[in-house]
Amino acid sequence: MLKMLNDRKIAIKKYIPIIALLLLILFFSLLQSRFFTFSNAMIVLQQSVVLICAALGMTFVVVGGSIDLSVGSILALSALATAMTSSSLGVFAFIPGIIVGGLCGLINGLIFAKGKVPSFIATMGMMTTYRGIVLLFTKGAPVSIESETFINIFAGRSLGIPHSSFFALISIIVAYVLFSKTVFGREVLAIGGGEKVARLSGLKIDRIKIKMFIILGLLTGVAGMLQAGRVMAATAQLGQGFELDVIASVVLGGTPLTGGYGTIQGTILGALIISILSNGMNMIGVDPYMQQIIKGLVMILAVFITIDRKKIGLIK
Repeated sequence: MLKMLNDRKIAIKKYIPIIALLLLILFFSLLQSRFFTFSNAMIVLQQSVVLICAALGMTFVVVGGSIDLSVGSILALSALATAMTSSSLGVFAFIPGIIVGGLCGLINGLIFAKGKVPSFIATMGMMTTYRGIVLLFTKGAPVSIESETFINIFAGRSLGIPHSSFFALISIIVAYVLFSKTVFGREVLAIGGGEKVARLSGLKIDRIKIKMFIILGLLTGVAGMLQAGRVMAATAQLGQGFELDVIASVVLGGTPLTGGYGTIQGTILGALIISILSNGMNMIGVDPYMQQIIKGLVMILAVFITIDRKKIGLIK
């Protein structure tokens, strides 16, 4: 009987992001006639792809019961690596951007798993470190992307559809396969569900944790590369506050911060909710400061709904 009730709760939670997304679309469509148009849909899509890529990576970390606060700084550092190499590598400048993201994820994972520093503290410290590196190289000035080919491929459009959406689609497929179709995905769920039990089962906990953060770093590297292409430069302020939108996307998608459960589909819905909320509020003229208040309240509500209170005593 208890199992049936738990299954029913999980089933209900799966539909909450879909209902929230549909209600947001209906709400803004009624208030602003230009909202429900193809051109605005493509704007939302272009705005959401960066968030989707990073949120996909964050899903692995949060499901595993951890957190990464440095994702915004990793985005900026990856964008900087892309911009600095764009003149020499051209379209292949995306490679350094993704590699830098992966290296940042590796460093975070090692500090957390091998150094036994709580993920919150480890990534908060690295958030400042990575941002400092960006400031050191940029001196506060933007670094432009010199390759027109790079901008056309990663930030251009065909038939009105942003090219960046195709790269986001590839990221979604890779993340879905890793999370849902591999042993690694099940191991991440096992760690988030109960680390002590997972360790007793013979899982190599540290190795899995490091892989989680590397995946987050690589996908954030993709996000940074796409963001650099979109704004045609890397700036010291790029990605500031981005970590909150990323975490909110994962939580809104139904993944509790206590870990042990989550879906890639839910995270995509969560990222779309955040993007549509921002786009809709801009279109109806909501004050930017009020937008921050609304986003904060939405995140608190999402945590309230999704959190597993049986695990509230665990510190991860």
